[in-house]
Parts: sequence; structure tokens; C-alpha cells
Amino acid sequence: MTFKYFSGFSLENEKELFEDYLVENDLTVSGFSYGTIKAFEYALTTKRRVDLLQLFSPAFFETKDEKFKRMQLMYYKKDEQAYCNTFLQNVSFPSKVNMKDYYKEATVQELEELLYYKWDEKDLEELLNKGTKIEVYLGQKDKIIDTTSAKEFFEKFATVYYIKEKGHILK
Repeated sequence: MTFKYFSGFSLENEKELFEDYLVENDLTVSGFSYGTIKAFEYALTTKRRVDLLQLFSPAFFETKDEKFKRMQLMYYKKDEQAYCNTFLQNVSFPSKVNMKDYYKEATVQELEELLYYKWDEKDLEELLNKGTKIEVYLGQKDKIIDTTSAKEFFEKFATVYYIKEKGHILK
């Protein structure tokens, strides 16, 4: 068994950005943004023991309306490169990290999954009942998700770290 990390939307190898927070061992599963969905689902369905699930800036768009989600998809389909450039700038804000160093082509299906994902409270409870601890890391200046709503949702299930003056990548 090895440490499991799941990358964000249109990203790869960005794990190093979270080294200040990451617990890297065989019993921890971590993910960033879109990768939090994958990490959560992996922890929920795997047969192996997961002691800690770390969710960095979880993809939480449940408070966004249908119009917002449709517009995101429309902009992506219209000009994927321009969409991703703007997205990566918002991901790195307020830091000076060049997210293009971590860019990987994504699909519209991945964006759709990210925007329409619903965090299931029963599944979160099930994970807790299995003995898994959940940590959620949120940046106060995040330009991608509504961190106030995410904080209110996740604090019922997780230890939430709300980091002042930090954005989506917690820098």
C-alpha cells in the first residue's frame, strides 16, 4: 500500500503545494479540489483501512445555482484554453504560484462532475463510523468555492482548518 493523493481539476503533480499540511503514510488519503471527490469516494469504497482523509479546498459548488454551472460549462466548451487560464489564475490567488507548471488537460465531463457533485451526509457519516478522521482545509480568500458555506457544511463531519489570507491552494 502507498499514500494516495488525487489531483485537482486540470492539474497534476500539485501535491507539493500542500506539503505543509500533508500527512503522507499508508493510512492517509488526500485530495485537492476536484481530487477531494475522488479521495472521498476512494476512502468510502476501498477495502483497505483509511485512518485519515485530508480534503484540501474541497469542490463544493452546492450553493451555486444552475445558471452559474451552465455558464461555467458554456465558457469551457467555447474556449477551453481561455477558461483554464482564468481558472488557474483564480486557483493560485492571492499567491504568485504559477499553476501552469501543474496544468493537465481536462474534460468537460470532469468539470461537470466537479460542478454538480453533491456531498452526501450519510456517506460522510459512514466514513466516520468506519473510524476515518476527516480534515478539511479551506482558504479564506478562495476565489473558486464559497468557503463559508463549505466550512458550515463540513464542520459537522470534520476538523476544519480555515486559513486566513490564503486562497484555493492554501498559499
